[in-house]
Amino acid sequence: MIQPTNPGRRKFLQKASGGLLLLLPSSRYAAGASQEPSQKHLAAVHRGRRIVMMQDAYGDGHGAPPLAGDFESWLKYRFSFIDELETQIGAIWWDMAAPAAYPNRGFAPDVQQRCNNWLSQGHDPLAALVEGTHRRGLEAFFNHRISEVELDGKTHRLKKENPDWVLPTWWPHGMWNLVAPGLQDYKLKILKHLAENYDFDGIQVDFARHTPCLPPGRQWELRDHLTQFIRRLRLSLLERGQSRGRPYLLAVRVPRNIEGCRVDGFDVETWARERLVDIFTIGTRSIEVDVAAYQALRKYGDIKVQPCWDDHHASDAYQWQPIEFLRGVYSNWWHQGADSVVTWNWSNATPETCRTTGAAPGPDAHMSGFEQLGSLESMRNQNKTFAVDRRGAFPWAEGYFNRNQDAPLPMKLSRRAQSVRIPIRVEEPVAASRDGIKAVKLRAIVFGAEREDDFEARFNERPVDLHLRDPEWKDAQIFSPKPQPNSGKAAHHKVDPDQKLLRLDYILDPSRFRPGINTVELGLTKARADVSVQIEKLEIHLVYSLQS
Repeated sequence: MIQPTNPGRRKFLQKASGGLLLLLPSSRYAAGASQEPSQKHLAAVHRGRRIVMMQDAYGDGHGAPPLAGDFESWLKYRFSFIDELETQIGAIWWDMAAPAAYPNRGFAPDVQQRCNNWLSQGHDPLAALVEGTHRRGLEAFFNHRISEVELDGKTHRLKKENPDWVLPTWWPHGMWNLVAPGLQDYKLKILKHLAENYDFDGIQVDFARHTPCLPPGRQWELRDHLTQFIRRLRLSLLERGQSRGRPYLLAVRVPRNIEGCRVDGFDVETWARERLVDIFTIGTRSIEVDVAAYQALRKYGDIKVQPCWDDHHASDAYQWQPIEFLRGVYSNWWHQGADSVVTWNWSNATPETCRTTGAAPGPDAHMSGFEQLGSLESMRNQNKTFAVDRRGAFPWAEGYFNRNQDAPLPMKLSRRAQSVRIPIRVEEPVAASRDGIKAVKLRAIVFGAEREDDFEARFNERPVDLHLRDPEWKDAQIFSPKPQPNSGKAAHHKVDPDQKLLRLDYILDPSRFRPGINTVELGLTKARADVSVQIEKLEIHLVYSLQS
């Protein structure tokens, strides 16, 4: 049994009350001056992470019951992959806080009750997770959802009492407004308490859950309010690190590119220039992320960059794909210079452990991924699939983050002799490795084509030969002509037997590849007068072995 190490912690967890603790910025931070990090702090920033496993400890992205089973069984589930597999996981960043203490989550009654029962029995779930992570030699962060929604269907008490804390937006109860000083004070009070009472290595402010957190349409205009929040949190964590004699890092999860940050009001350049942030976790459900742009912020100091893949709310129609797809995504990121990589909403336990807790086992690719995706060497000469992002399927945001609204696909082809150009990133040195490659295929999945419609394709300005035309192709995650459903459940959809998709496979010459962005052109050479077809997916399949 793990007892709370601070006598006041359990009381705080069960009832967050009392006056607000104001955390005022120092004059150096108020003036925008940089904070020189200590050598200990820099060593912690440069700690090897490889794979950062972000875990929602109330459940996960494949259907684990929240707080399922007795305490010890629940704890075993959380560390199952690490204890039972040879993984490349170097850190676990925990997404969990006791219900009563968290200012922006309305918990279902069963979750609230189970957590309170464990606390009354002397079990502190969050303390147990941190202790267990460190005992296994791994880094432990706390992931703070900056603007979570009420999961119990009721408007949060604080929103009723403080209407200036609320932004009218897509969520019926409104989102949290970081312009409000009172809300900033309250959130900082919670995070200060967590930092003082739990032995985390750092805190991540997670802007993916959800946008907006500044008034819509004025995000960039009001960005200084958010920067002020980050300054105050940074100062609090620096003070905590000094008092305990060990650094307390700060990470942020932000959009996949800096242009998106500007839409949502995240002034990441100022955060880097003032050395407010140690780690940028970029993206969530996007295949294409701008690693180079974030790396450019290193001119201001030591900063780590790590892309993230949410396999539950994945890029539209790419949820729960085979390991070949995950290798393609993560190898591209490593080749671009990522310092570490992140998984989010992945399964957390082996099938056997899942069964003991009543959870549905996750896809096999998750187990394989934790063993392989942490380095280029472990993916060397392994089959990979490289794909193009798809738009939409994420309604839980207003702004840029998570929506993939600038993704190339789906794309219409509406006239004969018209072709479209689509970029696809393949960082793998295909041309240099061609002697070990069995085959390279370009695959296009098209909706709405008829037998008389003919297509031609070019790869990096050169024509390519058609290898296979399959008019019977099915994809359970493509719904055209119906609207695409929201992400999160696509892996459970059944194939429509009447679905009309066309699969086109072309053979590619490995010597024609260039590391980075390659270009595919697809057009109609023969078609009906009223033709209107849609390119749903575009992929490159790199085959090193006929047995994946």
